[in-house]
Amino acid sequence: MSNLIDILIAGGPVMVPLMFASIAVVALAIERSIFWWRVKKQQKRVARSVLQLYQDDPALAENKLKQHLDLPTARVFLEAISLSNATPNEFRLALDGATQAEIPSLKRFNNIFETIVGLAPLLGLLGTVTGLIRSFGSLTLGDLGGSKTVGVTAGISEALVSTAAGLVVAVFALIAANTFRTFYVQQVAYLDECCTQLELLQMRSHRQQGVSRV
Repeated sequence: MSNLIDILIAGGPVMVPLMFASIAVVALAIERSIFWWRVKKQQKRVARSVLQLYQDDPALAENKLKQHLDLPTARVFLEAISLSNATPNEFRLALDGATQAEIPSLKRFNNIFETIVGLAPLLGLLGTVTGLIRSFGSLTLGDLGGSKTVGVTAGISEALVSTAAGLVVAVFALIAANTFRTFYVQQVAYLDECCTQLELLQMRSHRQQGVSRV
């Protein structure tokens, strides 16, 4: 703990925002990891079950979806299935609208990660500049071997520590941003696939109902 405090002090004032940025990256990465773990663990099983139930009894499929409203796929399906006597076009519009409504929750915190990716190296660079200014400000011609060399050393330490800290925070933020962006792209593709299958089932059901009326 004391070593960490010493590093923070050595890095200068820019270490404060870098510390908060690192805490934010860790906290948000944990939240997103839990979210995506839960989604990936359950959604395929629930989606397959709902698609199977929808062919036999849409009411049973609707009840199944209501039990899993924590899943994006379930919320999208429910938005369309809950429509009574919907035409294929209305059904499609409901699926599209529900999918668009889910995008903000799927992309949650991505902008924060990307901001930290760009901001952390700049803060590190700022620490480098202030450290060098501090070093050069401590120099006096003819006194290079005197007591003022302590200020030079401290300034160089601040420059190096802040630069390293900024790069480390940016690297971890970049890894998190790319990982969760990949999950988002995969989820959107999976939603499109599931919605297409549900839409085909609804069109088939609608066609059969029209034939039976005739």
